[in-house]
Amino acid sequence: MKAKPVNHPAVEAFARQLAETTRDSVRATSVKVIESRKARLVDAFPDLEATRTQASQIKDFVLANISNLLSQLEMKCRLNGVQVHWAKDAESARKIILDICKEAAPDGGTIVKAKSMATEEIHLNKHLIDVGYNVVETDLGEFVVQIDNDTPSHIVAPIIHKNRREVAKSFEREGLGPYTESPEQLAAQARKHLRERFVEAKIGISGVNFAIAESGRLVLVENEGNSRLSTTAPDTHIAIMGLEKLLPSEADLPLFLKLLAGSATGQRMTVYTHLISGPRRKDEDDGPTAVHLVILDNGRSKVLNGPYKDILKCIRCGACSYVCPVYRQVSGHAYSHVYSGPLGAVLAPALEGIEALPELAKASTLCGACEEVCPVKIPIPRMLLQLRDEAMRKGVAENPIPWTLFTFGATSGLRWRTGLKMLPMARIAKHPLKDGWTEFRELPKKEGRDFRKWWNGRS
Repeated sequence: MKAKPVNHPAVEAFARQLAETTRDSVRATSVKVIESRKARLVDAFPDLEATRTQASQIKDFVLANISNLLSQLEMKCRLNGVQVHWAKDAESARKIILDICKEAAPDGGTIVKAKSMATEEIHLNKHLIDVGYNVVETDLGEFVVQIDNDTPSHIVAPIIHKNRREVAKSFEREGLGPYTESPEQLAAQARKHLRERFVEAKIGISGVNFAIAESGRLVLVENEGNSRLSTTAPDTHIAIMGLEKLLPSEADLPLFLKLLAGSATGQRMTVYTHLISGPRRKDEDDGPTAVHLVILDNGRSKVLNGPYKDILKCIRCGACSYVCPVYRQVSGHAYSHVYSGPLGAVLAPALEGIEALPELAKASTLCGACEEVCPVKIPIPRMLLQLRDEAMRKGVAENPIPWTLFTFGATSGLRWRTGLKMLPMARIAKHPLKDGWTEFRELPKKEGRDFRKWWNGRS
């Protein structure tokens, strides 16, 4: 009888058709960052474990006191001249931002965007483009993603799945300049093109890395200078942040700046750190005349009150993805969500519901590497196990292994002994489960004595 073909889960199915060049790009960048990460963090902190514990405790405090801290942030921001808006979901966030854009640029025009996963989460670009605005991503990686009609494959490195040859072809296709594989020349081509967009834009949109409740300051970190131009050159700056991006005080910031830079890119510090305290003052010659802060919930309150709240401690460094053996094999697009890797495997179903993304929790070896590198010690493996359990209890998880067969054999002494005697035949018998296992592994060979014979014959 012909064996049924194995029905591979979506993440594995995606990986099987992934181009080897893409996998090579993801793996090479991941290995490079993880290697430099450890050296930088060890140099920066005499006791890295104590530092991670301290950072974790600060984020625990944020989650435990988030209502008071958000109220404090709003009050301080308003005193600084920042207009604060609350968005309960993606739809309300898009409406708030569109209303601001219509007021600032009623005739449409160019909007320049700094890197922001929150805007990816609410699908902001499409919404603004559909009503007539020319939205331009100014982060180099995000710009490549945009002109290729692609999506980011990593929360820090959007084009980790591409190589310089692919970028060069895209720039040549878009008329940015002649084909070149020189990173410096490619950056120069993008710089020349984007400078013109900064000059003509009336609105700039950015994310927020940290928001300081004590002072109302918004903190952005970057390496390219595009965030500085996106937030200061246009007359209107719109910042959007998930409500968990808080830090209690200014004194907490240096710790997190070094942790984020070291974990995300293996740097001592990012090239640019922006501390935004409000719009242009009367005695200042430049800067935006209006600053808006949109605080996004979009399911976070639900997560905060559930078993996966620790995932909201995340500072979006991406280290868990870099180190994850599954992510290195499948790339970010396999997760079918804005948030990928171990972070996405927890956050995506936590936000969307386990029914929407039941298999992501199984896109992990549970090796624990993600928790080992997390700068705020998020217990990702524990939450992945909880999600697997929830998916099984709700009946939404596909289990390709028929454990009922194992249960049938293991609950009868006669059947179990018979199975053990027939076990040597497994090396030659055909079965889709065995074939799936042996595709990348060898069956173990029997070694040593038979335990039952030894047990029964012992003196």
